[in-house]
Amino acid sequence: MSRSALGELLPEVVAPLPGARGTVLLDQLADAECPALTVRRARRSERSGAAQDPIVWCEARGSNVVDADGNRFVDLSAGFGAAAVGHGHPRVVAAVQAQAEKLLHALGDLHPSDVKVQLLTRLAKLAPFPEARVMLGLSGGDAVEAALKTAALYTGKPGVIAFEGGYHGLAHGPLAICGYQSAFRAPFAAQLNPHVAFAKYPGADTPLSAALARVDEAFARVPAGVGAVIVEPLLGRGGVLVPPAGFLMALGELCRARGVLLIADEVMTGLYRTGALFRSVASGADADLICLGKALGGGMPVSACLGRAEIMRAWGDPDHEALHTGTFFGHPLASAAALATLEVLEREQLGARATETGNYLHAQLDTLRARHACIRELRGVGLLLGIALDHTRPAFGLAVMRGLLERGYIVVPAGADASVVSLTPPLTITKAQLDGFVAALDATLGELA
Repeated sequence: MSRSALGELLPEVVAPLPGARGTVLLDQLADAECPALTVRRARRSERSGAAQDPIVWCEARGSNVVDADGNRFVDLSAGFGAAAVGHGHPRVVAAVQAQAEKLLHALGDLHPSDVKVQLLTRLAKLAPFPEARVMLGLSGGDAVEAALKTAALYTGKPGVIAFEGGYHGLAHGPLAICGYQSAFRAPFAAQLNPHVAFAKYPGADTPLSAALARVDEAFARVPAGVGAVIVEPLLGRGGVLVPPAGFLMALGELCRARGVLLIADEVMTGLYRTGALFRSVASGADADLICLGKALGGGMPVSACLGRAEIMRAWGDPDHEALHTGTFFGHPLASAAALATLEVLEREQLGARATETGNYLHAQLDTLRARHACIRELRGVGLLLGIALDHTRPAFGLAVMRGLLERGYIVVPAGADASVVSLTPPLTITKAQLDGFVAALDATLGELA
């Protein structure tokens, strides 16, 4: 395999999934990993009737992944969206290497690094409101937690309205507003914010009045007072749902009328995934706080909460300890990677590319849909797409995804019943790689039908 070509190649599966080396590593994993993860894979195997053992990643470039047994794949997940500029983008790698030679770690917010300051300045300029202020974290969940705390400080109200199917991370703060599955919250319910109500996330065909009425009704279920509404501008893990036209704008207006903050969780949708820098802004929503993560670090762990200056002033000027900080927030390596990633996104015009490539893929899938009745619906915008499959067949989606993996294409499920194939490839993916995926999906569906 030519290392220089790795990134834009088609798949090559030469060994079982997993093969000999991968099996050894997975056995070691089972001996060391919390059973919450290992047992889950076994249960998925039982449900789908197909093996669900993972592959073990060893190398990745662009849209290609190589596993422990030398199999080459095309990654349609971009590592859960984190590798939006492609795995191991040369500019990101070079920035991390250069930073590693100078400074691995600083002293957090007490004595910050120069590169952290540069990242904060760059993000503040990107924000859609003037004089923005930024809080950094390591994950999208950190950004959401910062936004929730900010809303509580600014409004003095503990309540939050969230949406069914919404996924905002599983740390305790975000977990309380995680509408993806109630089973995630149930074991820890006694420790979570009790002042949360969920509204049904509206699909594209939901009347706007009905969608807003659901939100209004949710307010009535939080007598302690609502300080914020949090929304994904396009529902990602919950099933790749696009809300009806005008919904996000109207939601912002509803929030202002009620004196609450609107938090846009752009961890999945932001940074050109859907073609626009911020999907909420492109949809007319006038959010008060915007959460970024995943794509921001180009593969390194970094996130950000962007807020209006007047709202962020609610944190005050503490004369003792900081109210919200972390040892590795704004870590120099992650900050350097984020700066390089933002440069790549702009220089390579990946927003325009996401729109063009997304339209191309959607058209190819639409042709496929005409041949396979098990494809119920195509959803999404740009390169955040979902293929909704027949949900009446238990674990059919998992079987399809395994079939794709065996043909060399990595996809992940969406929706609580895993009936949606989620597509969030690197924004740099080639049309040849997408054509190969469509052909593999055609063959897989034909085989399983």
